[in-house]
Order: sequence, then structure tokens, then C-alpha cells
Amino acid sequence: MADQNANNTRRDFLKTGATASAAAALLSNFAANSKVYAAGDEILRVGLVGCGGRGTGAANQALKADPQAVLVAMGDAFPEKMDRSLESLKNQKGIADRVLVDDDHKFSGLDAYRYVIDSCDVVLLATPPGFRPEHLEYAVEKGKHIFTEKPMATDGPGVRRAMAAVKVAEEKGTAMVAGFCWRYDSTKRAFFEKVLNGDIGDVRCIYGTYLTNPVKSMPDASTRPEGMSDLEWMVRNWYNFTWLSGDGLVEQACHTVDWLAWAKDDAPPASCTAIGGRQILAKGGNIFDHIEVNYVWEDQTRAFLAQRQISGCHNENNLYILGSKGEGNMTRRGATISGSEDWKYKGPTPNMYDVEHVEMFKSIRAGKPINNGKRMMTSTMMAIMGRMAGYTGKEVTWEMALNSEEQLVPEVSNWDTSVEIRKTSMPGLTPFK
Repeated sequence: MADQNANNTRRDFLKTGATASAAAALLSNFAANSKVYAAGDEILRVGLVGCGGRGTGAANQALKADPQAVLVAMGDAFPEKMDRSLESLKNQKGIADRVLVDDDHKFSGLDAYRYVIDSCDVVLLATPPGFRPEHLEYAVEKGKHIFTEKPMATDGPGVRRAMAAVKVAEEKGTAMVAGFCWRYDSTKRAFFEKVLNGDIGDVRCIYGTYLTNPVKSMPDASTRPEGMSDLEWMVRNWYNFTWLSGDGLVEQACHTVDWLAWAKDDAPPASCTAIGGRQILAKGGNIFDHIEVNYVWEDQTRAFLAQRQISGCHNENNLYILGSKGEGNMTRRGATISGSEDWKYKGPTPNMYDVEHVEMFKSIRAGKPINNGKRMMTSTMMAIMGRMAGYTGKEVTWEMALNSEEQLVPEVSNWDTSVEIRKTSMPGLTPFK
């Protein structure tokens, strides 16, 4: 359970150092319903769920994006992580006076997300993605505007749950902006606009890479505190467990998967095959450290993803597209097209993390909230589909993946909930479910 009582919502915010007018607006808003539209001078209350590095960054960017946005609530499974995040945000220039999180609006525990969502107009969801469908569902039910980090689920049942939430958000007219941040990068936007406008002809083959070092190494089991439950050990080391992270392919390389989907105008592939495994001697956890996926569409376009997270190897994060009239190449630093007319992006390059929040808040204030829901779910499902093929060694169709009944995410109620630590998958032996 959360450490604080969520009903304590009328605390005097003057003591935080905010201006009297901002405090008065907050006090009046806490009892009000969430706003689909907010005028330019209205306070938008922001809540953060998941206070790691990415969540802290998202909160910083949200407050920088809108001068009338105020951080009023934070939640994390672990209070010490939340405290570090809050201290960091209070020391950020330009936003410190709008970090108004008092002790009654700091929530910890597995259900902290509910209290944060109940306290805000705009919620930033940045927990391990295994929890994302439940958080999305609750935030949409409560009519909140949402910034959600990628991916949006780690298994088929979670995808279907998140897709249902997307549909309800569309009906309610609330914002849902996805953490597929490259969609808000000026270079990438210009590049894909040309690709989709036919500057290289029909797209025939796509190759994307995500070759890097291990992202979050698993600590040795000897460092596990005595008496810590399996669930807490897994959540503290969430990246190394498939039900929490989805695997490195789903949690990290999903950005490259998103590029593949973008090149096909977000049409889902018909099927995929994959090869992958675990080379590094494991200290625990059950994710693979490499998977290569071959996606194929109904029109026989093929896209290939190379994903590896092993030290001492070649690192690269690029995209190569072959078309009937030319080719396009894209790296983190730039993009070029070779064809009837050569092109290289030379325009401005504002920070994409800032842009996604600026555009979200502007859309809310304009009464036309952005909803990235459909495309974010396509990219999430494509990544999970590739992992399924890699883990089982089977050809996996879009329908198989979307209708998979394998529920990786357990039902958890408290830290003592019994959770199975699954063995690492073995292609050819692990069944598709």
C-alpha cells in the first residue's frame, strides 16, 4: 500500500515557496475534475509515476515545456528512489519553484500509481513496462492526460489491455503521448517524410541496428539482502527479467523497431522469424543478450533488426532503407537520401525529449490533445512479436502474437506475493503460447 493517505489533498502549498496565485490555483484544482482543455493561464497539475532516471528526466522536461505546469505528486515502488528524484528536480534551474510535492503527495509501494494519478491532470508513466498496462488503464479511466514511456506492455495480454485503454482515451479526447522519442526528432521527421512521400520509390528492404553494451547488469546474488522477497529482488533489478522489461529487444531496441514500423507507415508486418540467445554467463535474470529478427509484410517488404547488448563488440544504432528508386541512411547524428535527388538534413535539431512535451502541453491547451496510441501499440507489439519468435524459434504471425495467451506479468498485491522466476527460454524447446 502507499505510505500516505491519498485523501489529504488540500495542503497549503504556500510553504513550498510557490507564489500565492499558483498555490491558490492548486488548492482549487485538487477537488476539480481533470481537464481535457486548459486555458493558457490555468495551472496543469503534473504527477510522476516511476522516479528513476527516465522519469526524473520526463518531469524536468514537462515542467520546462509549460510555464503553468506544476509537479504536485510523485510515486515509486521505493521511497529512497523518489526522494533522490525529488531532490534532483528541486535543484533544476527554471523549474524548482514549480516542484511543489509535499510529504502528503509522496507515495511509495506497488499501488502508489493510483494516488499520484488521483492527484493530477497530467501523469507521466515511467515505471518498468510490465506494470504499464495497469497504469495506463487506471489513468485513462480517471480521464488524465498521459505521457507514457515505451514500451507499453511486455506480453500479449498486456498489449490487448493497453490497446483497450488507447481506445477509451480516444473516445474521451485525452492526450496520450508515447516515449518513442525519435518521432519528435526533427532530423528523423524530415527523413521519414521523404521516405513516405516516395523519394526513394517503393520501400523494399529495411535494416535497423541496436548494437550496444549491456544496459543494466544483474548484480551477484550474494548482494541480495537477507529476507528480501523474490518480487522485490526482481523489481529492483527489473531490466533483467522478461515480465518486467520485456527483454532488451522490447525495452531498448523497440526504438529501432519503431523506425521499421515508421518506414512502413505503421502497417503491422504479417509475420517474423528470429534467432537469439544468451551468451554472457548469467548472474541471474532470464533475458537474452542478442536477438535478430526478420519481419515480412504482405507486400513482401522485409525488415531486419539486429539487436545485441554485449560488451567488447561493434556498437551501432542506424537504419538503412532500400527503395525502388534510391536508398536512405539514418544515424543518431544525421540522415541522407540517395536517389534521383540527393538530400541531407540541415535544419534545426531541438532536443526531441523537450519537443515531445512541448507538443503535448500545447495540444492540451489548444483543446486538441495528441494521441499516439495506435502507432505506439503497433511498435510495442512488433517488438514483443520479435522476442516471441526469438525465444521459441517459431515463425510468429501478427495474429498469433496479438492473440497470445501467455501472461508473463503476475498478479501482485504486496511484496510477499509469490512470483515464479522463470528459466531462460530455449529456442526449439520453449513453446509458443
